[in-house]
Amino acid sequence: MEQLKTIGRELAMGSQGGFGQSKEFLDLIKSIGEARSKAEEERIIIHEMETLKRRLTDPDIPKRKMKEYIIRLVYVEMLGHDASFGYIHAVKMTHDDNLLLKRTGYLAVTLFLNEDHDLIILIVNTIQKDLKSDNYLIVCAALNAVCRLINEETIPAVLPQVVELLGHSKEAVRKKAIMALHRFHQKSPSSISHLLSNFRKRLCDNDPGVMGATLCPLFDLITSDVNSFKDLVVSFVSILKQVAERRLPKSYDYHQMPAPFIQIKLLKILALLGAGDKQASEHMYTVVGDIFKKCDPLSNIGNAVLYQSICCVSSIYPNPKLLEAAADVISRFLKSDSHNLKYMGIDALGRLIKLSPDIAEQHQLAVIDCMEDPDDTLKRKTFELLYTMTKSTNVEVIVDRMIEYMISITDHHYKTYIASRCVKLAEEFAPNNHWFIQTINKVFEHAGDLVNIKVAHDLMRLIAEGFREDGDTVDSELRSSAVESYLRIIGNPKLPSAFLQVICWVLGEYGTADGKYSAPYIAGKLCDVAEAYSNDESVKAYAVTALMKVYAFEKMSGRTVDILPELTSLIEELSASHSTDLQQRAYELQATIGLDAQAVGNIMPADASCEDIEIDKDLSFLNSYVQQSLENGAQPYIPESQRNRMDDISAIKSLDQRETVSHSLRFEAYELPKPPVPTSIPPIAPAISAELVPVPEPYHPRETQQSTSEPSVSDDGASQVKLRLDGVQKKWGRPTYSSSPGSSVSTSTPTQKAVNGVSQVDNTSTVSSKPTSYTSRTPEPEISLEKQKLAASLFGGSSKPEKRAPSAAHKTSKTPHGANKVHAAKTTVAPAEVPPPDLLDLGEPTITSSAPSIDPFMQLEGLLDESQVSLTENSKAVGPNKEPDFMDLFYGTTLSGQGSNFVDLLSSNKDDLDFTSDTSKVAAKTSQGETIVSNLVQFSKGPNVKASLEKDAVVRQMGVNPTSQNPNLFKDLLG
Repeated sequence: MEQLKTIGRELAMGSQGGFGQSKEFLDLIKSIGEARSKAEEERIIIHEMETLKRRLTDPDIPKRKMKEYIIRLVYVEMLGHDASFGYIHAVKMTHDDNLLLKRTGYLAVTLFLNEDHDLIILIVNTIQKDLKSDNYLIVCAALNAVCRLINEETIPAVLPQVVELLGHSKEAVRKKAIMALHRFHQKSPSSISHLLSNFRKRLCDNDPGVMGATLCPLFDLITSDVNSFKDLVVSFVSILKQVAERRLPKSYDYHQMPAPFIQIKLLKILALLGAGDKQASEHMYTVVGDIFKKCDPLSNIGNAVLYQSICCVSSIYPNPKLLEAAADVISRFLKSDSHNLKYMGIDALGRLIKLSPDIAEQHQLAVIDCMEDPDDTLKRKTFELLYTMTKSTNVEVIVDRMIEYMISITDHHYKTYIASRCVKLAEEFAPNNHWFIQTINKVFEHAGDLVNIKVAHDLMRLIAEGFREDGDTVDSELRSSAVESYLRIIGNPKLPSAFLQVICWVLGEYGTADGKYSAPYIAGKLCDVAEAYSNDESVKAYAVTALMKVYAFEKMSGRTVDILPELTSLIEELSASHSTDLQQRAYELQATIGLDAQAVGNIMPADASCEDIEIDKDLSFLNSYVQQSLENGAQPYIPESQRNRMDDISAIKSLDQRETVSHSLRFEAYELPKPPVPTSIPPIAPAISAELVPVPEPYHPRETQQSTSEPSVSDDGASQVKLRLDGVQKKWGRPTYSSSPGSSVSTSTPTQKAVNGVSQVDNTSTVSSKPTSYTSRTPEPEISLEKQKLAASLFGGSSKPEKRAPSAAHKTSKTPHGANKVHAAKTTVAPAEVPPPDLLDLGEPTITSSAPSIDPFMQLEGLLDESQVSLTENSKAVGPNKEPDFMDLFYGTTLSGQGSNFVDLLSSNKDDLDFTSDTSKVAAKTSQGETIVSNLVQFSKGPNVKASLEKDAVVRQMGVNPTSQNPNLFKDLLG
C-alpha cells in the first residue's frame, strides 16, 4: 500500500505543473492510504467509479483532465474493481501525438487489456506507426505494448518492424526488440524460426544490457536443443570470465557483486551445455573455480551465485577440485544459522551425493540436526536427501525415522507421499523378511486409507511371488511371518480398509499352508473380520473369498471340513444382502463346500495366484452345445456386422411410430404399412358398445432371433376379431390393473392397445424384481552421544548403494473368466388374468362417432365385398338401447344375455383354441351358463385380395389415393 501511495504521489505531483495535479486526485490517494478496513476502501472506490462514469460521458474533456481520469481508472483496476467503462478512452489516448499522453495511454492499455481482448484490433495500427517513430521513447512504449498485447494472430503485422529495430542506434530499443522477439518465440515458435540467428548476433552486442537480454531467449532455445548451440560454449565462458573480473560498468553491480543475475543465467546455460560432455566441460572448469574464490559469502546475492555454481558443477562432467570446492561451500551453508542457507545446503548436498557419495559422511551431524529442526520445510528437504542416500546398511534407521515423521504430521498429501517412499525403500533394501512385513504393517496402520491401493496390490503380489532368487524356503518364511503378524494385528480396532484386504487375502492363501494354524481357527478370525466391518462391502468380500479358499484347501488335502456356526450365519446373511457381489460370493462359498475334492482342485488350485490363466476367446468348449441347438432348429449366431446390413424389424416399427407423429412427404420406397401403436393407453372396459370388424394383420417376417419351428401367438392373433374404439368415451374407472407388487415371478396379463382404431389384446410379461439398496508421537531430543550413533547408522558402512531386486520376472496375473452358457428357452403363455370389471360402467349406450365405418372410396370403386357391407349395415342398425350381438359376426353362433365380455370369451379359453388348423372352435360360457361353440375362421397369412384391400384403406388414411381399381395395388411394393 505504501508503494501504491508513492506511485500516486509521483504521478500526481511529478514536475511542477507538468503533470497537472488536482486536489481531488490527491484526496483520493490519501483516503485510500488511510482506509482502516476493506469495507471503507470499497466504499471509496465505488464512489470514485460513479464519479468517473459520470465525468467520462462529457464530450469536451481537456487532455490534462483525461490523463488524470485514466490514472484514477488504473487505481480502480489495481484495487480489484472493474473499470471496463473507461477502456476505450485509454485506447484513444494511445493515438495522441503528445508524448506524455501517449505513454500514459500505453501504460493504461497494457494494464487494462489482455492479448485476446476485443479492443486490441484498435491499437495495432497505432503500434505499427509508433514503431517507425523517430522518437525512441515512443518506440520503447510501443515495444512494451507489443510484449504485452500482441497475440499469435497479430504477430505477422508487427514482426518486420521489430526485426528492423534490432539494429537501432539506441541500446534501450535494441534490448526491448530482443524481449519482443523472445515473447514471439514463446507464443509461436514457428513464426520466428528463421530469425534465430539474430539472437547469436546480439550476444556480441556492445551494450551489456542487450547481451544480458539475449541470454533469456538463448536459454530457452538451448533447453529444447542443446547440440545446436555447442559452438557457443567458448563465447559463454568468455562472457562469464569478463563479468567475474568486473569488466562491466559499475552500474551493473548489485550489493558489490558484478552483474550477479547475468552470472546466474550464464551458469545455468553452461550446466546445460556441459552435461555429459567432457570436452565442453573442460572449458568451464577455470571460470567456475574463479567464481568459487571471488564470490562474497556474506551477502544473499553472493550465496545465490555460489549455489548456482554448485548446481553447474553437479551437472557438467565431474572435476575433483571443483567437487571439493563445492563441498566446502555446502559445509558453510549447513553450519549457518539461517534456515534458508541450510535448505540450500541440503539441496546442494543431494546433488553432489549422486557424483560422490562419500561427501555426505563429512556432514552427517549437520544432516541429523536438520532432520530434527522444527522448521518443517527444512525437515522435508532432509528426508528427501536421506531417501537418495538409502542403502541396505542404513535402510532400517532411515525408514524408521520417516515413519515417525509420518505419524507426527497432519498433511494428508505429504503423509501419502512419505508412505509411498517408505514402501519403496522397504521393497528395495529390506534386510530380512520379518523386518519387511513389520515395516509395511506400520505404514498401513498409521497412514490408513491414505496409502495408495496400488501399494496393497504390490504387497500381495510380492508375498505371492516372493524373492525368487533366494529359493522357496525364504518365500515360505516370508509368508509364515506375514500370517503370524496379521493374526496379531487382526484384533486391533479401526484398521484401514486396504490393510484389511491384504490381511484377508494373506490368511486365505497361506493361513493353513504351513500347518501351524488349523482351518477352523483361521475361519473364525475371518468371520470376526466380516462381522466387525459389516459396513465395508470390500472387506466382507475379501473375507468371504478367503473363507472359500481355506475350506477349498482343506477339501483338497483330504481333511474333514467342519462348518462353523458363525460361517453358516454369515452365509445366510450375505445370501439376502442387497449387494449382488456379496450374494454371489456367498453362493459360491456354499457351493464350494458341497463339492468333492477333485472338483475343488480343478476350480481353485492351491498356491496358483501367480499362475497364468489360458483364456479360450472362441469359447470352443460350447461347440457341442451349439451344434446340438442348431440340429434342434435354433437359429445360427449372426455377427453384429452382418446384423447391421439386414432389415431389422425394429427399425420398421420405429419408423412407423415416427410417421404417426407427423405425416410428412416421403421420397423413399413404401415399406410394409403397419397400424400406429401408441406408447400407452389405459384399458377400456370391453362391455362398451362398439363395432367389431375382423381385420387380419399383415404378414411380417419373423425376427432372426426367433426359431422358425416354434408357434407364435402373435401370428395367430391375426384371426381374432378386433374392436373399433375410435371416438368412444372413456369412463373414469380404474385406469390400469396389474399383478400384486409382491409377486416375483413372471405373469402374463392381457393389455389392450388401440391399433388404428381397433382394440387389440396383447400378452405382456411383467417381472417384479427385488430392489437393491445401496496417536501421534514426536522424536525425543537426543544427546550428543546418541547423535553420533545415529550418524554412524545413517552414513556408516559401504558407500555404494545395494539394491535388492524387487521380485524379478514378475508374472502378470490374469483374472479367470467364467464362460456364460447359452440356454434355449421356449416362450410359454401363462393363463391370462382378466381385469376386474368397471363397477361404475352401468352399460349405458354411448354413440360418439358419426364418421362412417366404410371408406366411401371403397364403395365407389366396388372393392368391398357384399358380406362386409351388410355386416357393417347390420351393426349400424342396432338401436341406442340395445347392445349389439357380438357373436353374429361368427357363423352359426348365438349369444344370450347382455353385458357379455368378449375379451373373456377369447382370453379365458385360449387352451381350447387350435391354432394349427384353418378353422378353430371356440367354447365359451355365457352368464346363463350356456356353452357356445363357435367356428373361428383363420385368415391366411400370405397376401391376398382382402389383405390388399385393407392395406389400401390404411394407405388412403395416410393421404395417398390409388390411381386404379386394381385390388393388388401395392403388391409390388408390399411384397
